[in-house]
Parts: sequence; C-alpha cells; structure tokens
Amino acid sequence: MSKPVDLELKKAFVELQVKMVETSKKIQVIDSQIGVLKRVLQHADITQREISTLPPGTKTYESVGRMFLLTDLDEIKGNLKNRISLLSTRTSDLENNKQYLEKNLRESEDNIREMVQQRKEQNEMKST
Repeated sequence: MSKPVDLELKKAFVELQVKMVETSKKIQVIDSQIGVLKRVLQHADITQREISTLPPGTKTYESVGRMFLLTDLDEIKGNLKNRISLLSTRTSDLENNKQYLEKNLRESEDNIREMVQQRKEQNEMKST
C-alpha cells in the first residue's frame, strides 16, 4: 500500500520540478528583455538630454529605415518622450511579471520541500 503513495509523490515531485525549470527559464528570458529595454531606455534618455540643449531653430533629422527625414525639433522631442514612457511602462510590466514568476517559483520550491518532509515522516512512521 505504501508503494502507490510513493509513486504519487514521485509523480508530483517530477511535475513540480518541471514547473520550476520552466519558471526559471521564463525568469531568465524576462531578465534579458529587461536588460535590453534598460539599454534602449538609457540610449533614448541620453538622446533626449542632448537634443534638449539644441537651440530652437536647429535642423534635425530622424532616421526612417535607411533614410533620414528633416523633422521639427519639437516633434523629435515628443517622439522621444513617448518612446521613453512606453519603454518605462514595458519595463515595469516585465518587472511585475518577473515578481509573479519568482513568487510561483518560491511556492513550488516550498511544495517540493513539503513533499520531501511528508515522505520522511511517512518513512519514519513505517519504521517504528
């Protein structure tokens, strides 16, 4: 009778391990995405600071594919501001998702520990 319970615990243990591995991979992907977004955000921030020092009548060009278009300075500033806010929002969304996944990972680890503890208790009860 103890064998079926042991098999159930093994199956649940394997499922939890698979879930933990998948969650860990997702967290790594999110970390890399956050890193890329932070670099792009830093680049946009530096560009915005440099453009803010330009006098109002300066000719400015914005890249569109393989060409550059003459664009109004205020329009470029607005585009950069929108891009920075979009990148910040995306970064915070990824951070929230990462926290959620880390919470699930901790819960899975706790579940595995609890299962191991239950198995030990069952084995101790059988031996006595």
